[in-house]
Amino acid sequence: MTAPKVLQQALSQLLGDASLSAEALPGTDLRLWLIDADNMDRAFSPEETRRILEEPPYWCFCWASGLALARWLAEKPEWVAGKRVLDFGAGSGVAAIAAAKAGAAEVVACDLDPLALEACRANAELNGVALSYSADFFQEEDRFDLIIVADVLYDRANLPLLDHFLTRGRQALVADSRVRDFQHPLYTRLAVLDACTWPDLAEPAEFRNVSLYHAIR
Repeated sequence: MTAPKVLQQALSQLLGDASLSAEALPGTDLRLWLIDADNMDRAFSPEETRRILEEPPYWCFCWASGLALARWLAEKPEWVAGKRVLDFGAGSGVAAIAAAKAGAAEVVACDLDPLALEACRANAELNGVALSYSADFFQEEDRFDLIIVADVLYDRANLPLLDHFLTRGRQALVADSRVRDFQHPLYTRLAVLDACTWPDLAEPAEFRNVSLYHAIR
């Protein structure tokens, strides 16, 4: 199986020897185009490090919170079945794809990064589901039953997004392993889930604990 040309070219510009492969995600029936784990076993040059920091290829990893959220939706399809869903900061599209497979009536994968949207398209095709796509959350209408979100609270400066999610959706489901202690009157922690980033980046054990929050407008 040949990796999507646009994505492979983008990754090669960052890391000349890096390749994408269609990887099965543990604990799911999903596959994604992800950076080959063998590419992570060497030291990066200063120039490669600079490029990665300037243009992080978030889309070629399945981050722990996205994987945890995808598993949750697969196990509890009633959260999305028959509903209109938007995946904010979709990245690889793993949560959006899981929502579509769980029976959502419509799923919009939303991300500012054009390469992330390309990854969502390629991964949706790989998994045999149909998604819609958006590059600007704030241009979307207030018409969604559920906003799903994973791995966007890595910076506390992003916490105001919690309010914005409820301007476009009646409910929000937010998975994150980085910021655990935020206080918001509308958000309740539903569960703490275990997952790791794939390919495994050997992150600290604390980042395997993914908190899942729910809010209703």
